[in-house]
Amino acid sequence: MLSASEPKVYFFNNGLKPTLRNRNRLKKFLINLFKNEKKKLDSINYIFCTDRFLLNVNRHYLKHNFYTDILTFNLSGINSDPVKAEIYISLQRIRENAKRLKTSLKSELHRVIFHGALHLCGYNDSTKKGKDIMRRKEDLYLSQYFKK
Repeated sequence: MLSASEPKVYFFNNGLKPTLRNRNRLKKFLINLFKNEKKKLDSINYIFCTDRFLLNVNRHYLKHNFYTDILTFNLSGINSDPVKAEIYISLQRIRENAKRLKTSLKSELHRVIFHGALHLCGYNDSTKKGKDIMRRKEDLYLSQYFKK
C-alpha cells in the first residue's frame, strides 16, 4: 500500500490502448527520472487518447487549432510544490511520427512519455537550444530505460 507521500504514476486509456508491456517498471523509472532531475513528484496521470480527443483538449484549453502528439498540464500551482500533472498523448500521432521518423512505435511512445515528464521537470523546447537539451535528455532516459 502506498503512503500519501509516495509518488504515483497512472496510465489511462481514452479511445486507444498503448502497448506498454511492463507498466510497473515504467512507473518506477518515471519516479526515478524525477529524483534524478531533483524534482518532487506527487502524481502524474498519463491519458492515452485519439487525435480528435487531443485536438479538442488543445482547442479548449490552449486555444490551438492543430494536432499534437502530447499536451502536458502541470496542476501543481506553486513551482516548489510536488508535481501533480496530467499528460495527454495521442497514440495516432505517435504512430504517424514513428513511421515518418523511421523509428519503432515502442521507442517513439517512450520518448514522448519521457518528454512530458521532462517538461514537468522544468525543461522547455520552445527554442533551438531548449530543443537540443530536451532531445539529449530524452535520448539519455531512452538509453537507460532500454539498456540490456
